[in-house]
Amino acid sequence: MTLDTAQLNQQRMPFDDDAELWLFGYGSLIWKAEFPYLERHPAYIHHWARRFWQGSHDHRGTPASPGRVVTLINEPGATCQGMAYRINASTLHALDIREKNGYLRELITLHFADGSHAEGLIYLATEENAAFLGAAPLDAVVEQIATAYGPSGSNRDYLRHLATALEELGAEDAHVFTLAAHVRSRDKSDSLISSEQSPCH
Repeated sequence: MTLDTAQLNQQRMPFDDDAELWLFGYGSLIWKAEFPYLERHPAYIHHWARRFWQGSHDHRGTPASPGRVVTLINEPGATCQGMAYRINASTLHALDIREKNGYLRELITLHFADGSHAEGLIYLATEENAAFLGAAPLDAVVEQIATAYGPSGSNRDYLRHLATALEELGAEDAHVFTLAAHVRSRDKSDSLISSEQSPCH
């Protein structure tokens, strides 16, 4: 599979532009909804867990120094909380480009706080895609996120915004919160070392 999945998504799962559908955001789509939507509600999906296992060569890193962004892994019994958007299918054209670095549209059941559920779309990056990085030692992942930078900004800001958005949703996500805490700790250590090395005036 090539890195650019935009055209593939439009071919494998076409919709009429005036159709309405639900989209589930579990990463930057929670806090960076730069697309039109008809309504949005907190939602969750079963048996999936967020992981910083997808490489970002186009947004939060570069081809030479990729960042890490979230995808989902199948995990029986897990619950992944996020944000559901009801959109016109025409919006998918821009979203396909935004999520082109290895993500494919998939259908999934969304669950809402009122007990209702609906079929919706997610953008999923599996281990078969060329940008997939997979698991790595915690220190290595922290260092990669803390130092990567791309056209959309720093990788650490992506992590920070995601952690804040999940906290505001009241979501529990040990993977995200652990990474955020370690990146903060690393930044504080770097700041302390820098201040100690600064010449006195």
